[in-house]
Amino acid sequence: MSEKILLTADPGAGFRAHADELRVAVERVLTSGYYILGPEVEAFEAEFSAYQGGGHTVGVANGTEAIELALRAVGVRAGDGVATVANTVSATISAIEQIGARPVFVEIDPATMLMSPAALAETLTQSAVPVRAVVPVHLYGQPADLGAICAQAQARGIPVVEDCAQAHGARWAGRRVGTWGAAAAFSFYPTKNLGALGDGGAVFSGDAAVAERVRRLRQYGWRQRYLSEEPGRNSRLDELQAAILRVKLRHLDAENAHRARLAARYCAAARSLPGLVWPTVATPAEHVWHQFVVRTPKRDALVEFLSARGIRAGVLYPVPAHRQPAYAQAISLPATERACAEVLSLPCHPGLTEVDVDRVLAALKEWPTP
Repeated sequence: MSEKILLTADPGAGFRAHADELRVAVERVLTSGYYILGPEVEAFEAEFSAYQGGGHTVGVANGTEAIELALRAVGVRAGDGVATVANTVSATISAIEQIGARPVFVEIDPATMLMSPAALAETLTQSAVPVRAVVPVHLYGQPADLGAICAQAQARGIPVVEDCAQAHGARWAGRRVGTWGAAAAFSFYPTKNLGALGDGGAVFSGDAAVAERVRRLRQYGWRQRYLSEEPGRNSRLDELQAAILRVKLRHLDAENAHRARLAARYCAAARSLPGLVWPTVATPAEHVWHQFVVRTPKRDALVEFLSARGIRAGVLYPVPAHRQPAYAQAISLPATERACAEVLSLPCHPGLTEVDVDRVLAALKEWPTP
């Protein structure tokens, strides 16, 4: 019998692990008669707010619109600059562009691959486009340096909107991501640490006024039904996904802990695999290992080598945003560009075992490095 294929992410495994609970939740919705913005959404919003330690959660249709609506809710308008990183998924930049705002790209720390506070300070001082918001991306499950980033932004009266799409449950200095900025955007795409079985997202904020504006914006700008107070959109989390997320939320911390055990097993083998650059976890970050990312200049060759052995390594993300046709800018971000050329994600998710990780490590030891 051939060995199973090891995937970078496996939403199907997440379903199988909680199938009985999920079927009960889905049946509850199907028989309720409520399918959009009903009691399941309200319950999930309350439960996620409690998980965050208090505050306000607004369920929306997806993570991209969560960023857009969060930015609009804190006052970003067309023509404003929004400082963010370029080594992120296109969704982060798309959300900025949907407002008519302009992405202002900030260089990363070459060790963590997250927004560099020093580079942000330079950008806020020198950008030709006035920056009206900062969007740090908590990439791969590790928080950006929220202490330094928020301090710089707040000193200039600029709101921070955290992109938490890959970091559900992560902490910086003991505080959950999402609780540092004026608002935060979460994605519940099926591969996320907290994933639905379809699309979904949420905006979280400690500010009731920001959350209330998102509630209006997600449904046509309505405060009163059929009366638009401002231009909004249709961005509603449905009842089925909310019910599924309520189940998944109960298991999030345990599954994050499992990811951490797998990551620790990888890291313990780092010295025996000198051909790779292994993850750097900043102090005081609590990483939740949405991806376990290593680096090598021979990335594409290693992806092919592992694939031939039934191991699917992912690449998040191969082309930085400022080099993509839709968002191209004539700027140089050498640390960002190098990271995008070298990163690959090894399988690391709750559907895997430590034996699976050992199989990946065994393959890596066979890889002919110089």
